[in-house]
Amino acid sequence: MKRTFHVVLMFALIGCSQTGNSNTATAQTDSATTVATETTATEAEPMTSAAPPAAEEKKPMSAYENKVAELPTTSGQIDIKFYPDVAPSHVQNFIDLSEKGFYNGTKFHRVIPGFMIQGGDPNTIKGDPRTWGTGGNGQNYVKAEFSSIPHKRGIVSMARATDPNSASSQFFIVVADSDFLNKNYSVFGQVTKGMDVADKIVNAQTGPGDRPLEPTTITKVVVRDATAEEKAQGRQ
Repeated sequence: MKRTFHVVLMFALIGCSQTGNSNTATAQTDSATTVATETTATEAEPMTSAAPPAAEEKKPMSAYENKVAELPTTSGQIDIKFYPDVAPSHVQNFIDLSEKGFYNGTKFHRVIPGFMIQGGDPNTIKGDPRTWGTGGNGQNYVKAEFSSIPHKRGIVSMARATDPNSASSQFFIVVADSDFLNKNYSVFGQVTKGMDVADKIVNAQTGPGDRPLEPTTITKVVVRDATAEEKAQGRQ
């Protein structure tokens, strides 16, 4: 694979990655990438004496160990095993969002044959397709957790903007070895079941922006304990 092709593919991940802030979107055109800031005016609400919402209880990292996420999709099921020892914040982020139902109904909005499939944007649930790839969880960014784990086929890694510490909710699954991504994106898991499904998704007919004409939807994400067999499986 030529280096120039590598640069194009890396731009594909960056250019279509989320901002992590619901008020800022990165809009990609055929010739350039522009940044647009949207503001929403709201009426002031009267102050009340209601108590502030209780803060969510923070779970210990042991609660994120030996976990598997099942992603039933309209093209079949994909199972993901996590790497909390190398990317604890990314694993925590993905599992916490999954358990809140964040990913339910989202679509794989960008597919590039011979490279990867990308999903996790809430805009894909009911937003304008032109905004797909610009959405995030609207909360905090996840700081980069680069590791020595290579981006081999089946690896699950986090999409981001140009800032390495800007990951939010979007992720991608590598369908072919892509070592040029190593130590540039945060690997946080691998597919243990369903790479045939990923292959089906990546070969869908696409339009502008590598957007599938009939995108695959993640119907629901279920996080469960890994089986003994899954625990024994080695890394890529």
